[in-house]
Amino acid sequence: MTDKNQEIKVKMTDADIRRNIISSSLLMVTSALGPAFLTQTATFTEQFGSNFSFAILFSLVLALGAQINVWRVLTVADMYAQDFANQVFKGLGYVLSFFIFLGGLAFNIGNVSGAGLGLNAIFGLDVKWGATITALIAIVLFLSKNGTKLVDRLINLLAIILLLASLYVAFVSDVPFGEVAVKTFVPDDLGDLFFPMITLVGGTVGGYITFSGAHRLIDHRIVGKENLKFTSSSAIAAIVGSGIMRYLLFFVFLGVVTAGYTLDPTNPAVSAFQHVLGRSGEIIFGIILFAAALSSVIGCAYTSASFIRTFHPWLDRNNNLVIVSFITVSTLVFLFVGQPVKLLILAGSLNGLILPLSLGSILAGAHNKKMVGDYKHPKWMT
Repeated sequence: MTDKNQEIKVKMTDADIRRNIISSSLLMVTSALGPAFLTQTATFTEQFGSNFSFAILFSLVLALGAQINVWRVLTVADMYAQDFANQVFKGLGYVLSFFIFLGGLAFNIGNVSGAGLGLNAIFGLDVKWGATITALIAIVLFLSKNGTKLVDRLINLLAIILLLASLYVAFVSDVPFGEVAVKTFVPDDLGDLFFPMITLVGGTVGGYITFSGAHRLIDHRIVGKENLKFTSSSAIAAIVGSGIMRYLLFFVFLGVVTAGYTLDPTNPAVSAFQHVLGRSGEIIFGIILFAAALSSVIGCAYTSASFIRTFHPWLDRNNNLVIVSFITVSTLVFLFVGQPVKLLILAGSLNGLILPLSLGSILAGAHNKKMVGDYKHPKWMT
């Protein structure tokens, strides 16, 4: 394994490494910022106001610890999470893959429906047609000859759109920053924030999201001890990026709630943008939602498929077919069953509960020389 990695490393330029690191970080960021995230943030901001800032900070701290541990251990071992877990305890990898693949499928149903809502807000297009168009875009990307490069470029573009649009709306919102600064560290009632904290952790690093960047680094051969500094910086950048986006959108919703408006329970996120900017706000929200949803469809399908590709040579050879099937099934469930609104929030909570299993399996093997060689994982990280 070492000789192979060294050979590939010689062929990979610094620019290639930087590009893959940025793409891996953005893949994790955009995977975490899907329709479920927007729905959760709007709903919890209306319920808890400035106190919700503490839940965001708490989730980011836990997310940072989870990401650094997972990314470092897996890239040093040069193994996907399911293979690593199977070496920790026989059969554990299959259990982990089952829960993550199933959770990813549930999330992706919300992702395609969210993309449909985004196109509906922009163009007035029927939501089901919008979801179908989104699925076709994602499928064409994965089936195209230069699919990997196109996916990277699209994710980079979508991340920029998300940042600029959210920054603008947050800027024009009337946010009580002084109150937020206090409640971020001293909330009124910590007990009430338990459910939103678990939900946010699940939405930031729960389920497949924890491994999206790490699996991509492995695919692009950013592995081994010699690349640890790149791996760590990529994990940190991913959490910082998702943190900035979480707070920007939190500010948008908080400004609306503080002004005395009530969010529409059927679509709390879009109603906040409408209150701030009217029809223009609805269009901006549509752009944000479509960008977040499409990037999440790509990240969710890519990472969920990676959790089963090592179980059989056919799955590995036909990984793109698995990804396309994953997107197709998600879309068909939405088209024939409808949008599972409550599932978006519940899925985040369940993903948070899966985290002890996924992170625990990684930490259990982090100090096993048979799995990580002569690498010594810092005990303080564990």
